[in-house]
Parts: sequence; structure tokens; C-alpha cells
Amino acid sequence: MAGGYSLWEIFLFVALVVAALVVDLLAHRQDKAISVSNAAAWSVFWIALSLGFALYIGMMHGRDHGMLFLTGYFLEKSLSVDNLFVFIAIFASFSIQAHHQHRILYYGILGAVVMRLIFVGLGSSVIFLFGKGALFVFGIFVLWTAWKMWRQDKSAAPEMENYNDHWSVRMTSKILPVYPKLDGHNFFTRQNGVLCATPLFLCLVTVELADVMFAFDSVPAIFSIFAGLEQPLLPAEQTFLVYTSNIFAILGLRSLYFLLAAANRFLCHLETAIIAILVFVGVKMLAGVGGFLHLSAEVNLAIVLGLLLAGIVASYVFPKKDHCSLPPQE
Repeated sequence: MAGGYSLWEIFLFVALVVAALVVDLLAHRQDKAISVSNAAAWSVFWIALSLGFALYIGMMHGRDHGMLFLTGYFLEKSLSVDNLFVFIAIFASFSIQAHHQHRILYYGILGAVVMRLIFVGLGSSVIFLFGKGALFVFGIFVLWTAWKMWRQDKSAAPEMENYNDHWSVRMTSKILPVYPKLDGHNFFTRQNGVLCATPLFLCLVTVELADVMFAFDSVPAIFSIFAGLEQPLLPAEQTFLVYTSNIFAILGLRSLYFLLAAANRFLCHLETAIIAILVFVGVKMLAGVGGFLHLSAEVNLAIVLGLLLAGIVASYVFPKKDHCSLPPQE
């Protein structure tokens, strides 16, 4: 029992998540870019699944529990918008093409499910394991990537063939064998009898670290919504609602990422907006480490969506024939 939640309800949650992830994996077995229609359909699916689970909680445990789940769900969605743009930055840094991105994000989500369980089980962030210095370094990485995106040609970057000079390979090869080329969609490859990590695995690790960094803020924020309740929940009930709302929110982020990535292929000024958002995210992280700035979830979301909307509007008002095109009919 998790407070008022039975083992059956814990099993129901696990079964829903596992079944949906298996279906997702089977539906995207091939290495190809995710289409707009596919990303939109999966976004609707994850939202519907989350709302259905919220409805079940409300019916079985009362309206207050259902509303707390939805509050945590939408708060995590809002706080995790930054993740989408950082994922774009990470893939740009590794020159990972669209046909490999779903596989990386899929397994990144699996890792996030485990990491969030650890975070929520502790009842707070595990920032004490890493220290604020980790946030500072990650903020610098985001700003550095924004600068690289600004300098590079606006056309699609070619897939990198050799990663010998890539920063991740230089760093990682000091502690474990790394093969400096992609081997299909494999995370590991065997070379001369030695099992080696590929650049795809290094990108996956970076995506996972990005989720850890953002969990520092989002997990404690969701716990804060349970403070000061007229009828306080049992610790086990609180943990159940925090974890389930958190997981349903991050499961749907992957589909939203591909909607954003698809839009970036058709809107010529959206990349400039994404660079501006990355600068905002990086500065916000550095300022947060120094204690100079703390933005509410509402203000953070408003700034990100405002910059995104500006890029979309500019693409239609000031189109570039060589870069802007309408999405193909599907």
C-alpha cells in the first residue's frame, strides 16, 4: 500500500507506462525522422493517457487528489519546456541527424524514469551529490552550444563521420574505450574484440545528464504544491502523486520535441528563436547558481513561449525562399 493507494493501482501505473513505451518502441523501429503527423498523434496519445489517469484518481480517491495530480503534471510540463531546446542543442553539438534522435530520446526517457524514482524517493533533489558547480558547468555548456549554433551555417549540418576531435570523445576515451564513428544506431560496438562506446551513447549520456540537471528544479517544485494543504496527504500518497504526474509529463515531452524539430525544418527564423531561448536558459541557470535570479514557472514559460512565437511569426512575415517551406502533406 502507498498510503491510500493499493498495490493494484501501482501495478496499473507501471503497466500503463510499460505498455505505452513498448508500443512506442515497436512503432518507431526504423531509423527515420519522425513526421509532423506522427509526433502530433503521439502527443495527443500521451496527453489523453495522462488525463485518463487523472480522471481515475479523481474518481477513486476524490477530486482533490485528481487536481493535485493535474497540478503536478502541468507544472512539470511547464518546467520541462527548457529541456526541449537543450535537446536540440545537444543533438546539434553531436551532429546527430533526425533519423537517430528518437532512439536516443527513447532510451533517455527510460533512464529518466529510473532517475526520477530516485529523486522522488528521496523526497527532494539530489543536488547535494553533485553540488551547484554541476549546474554552473551545464549553464556554460548551453551558452557555448548556442554560440556554436549561431556561428554555423543555417542549412542542415551534415552528419559527422569521424568524432576523433569531438570534446566528448576526448574526455570519455580517458576512462573507457570509445569508437570515434557511428555504427548504425548502436550505442556500443565491438572493435578488435574490445567493446567500445559509440558517439551515439555519449550523446545519450549527455541527454540523461540534462534531465538530471532540470530535475534539480522540477522535482522540488512539484513537492511544493503539497505544502500547506488543508488536509495533508500521507507521505506515501504524496510520493505516488508526485512520481506519477512527473513521469506522465516527461513521457509526453519526446513527442513535443519532434513537433518542435519538425517546425524548425519549415520555419526559417525558428532556429534564431531557439538560440535566443538557449541563451535565456543558460543565463538563467548561471544566475540561479549565484542566487541572483529566480523566475516563477509562469514567467519562465511566458518568456520561452514568447520567443518561440516571435520566431514563428517572423518566419511568416519575413520568409526566406531558400530556407522556408511548408510541411509536406501526410
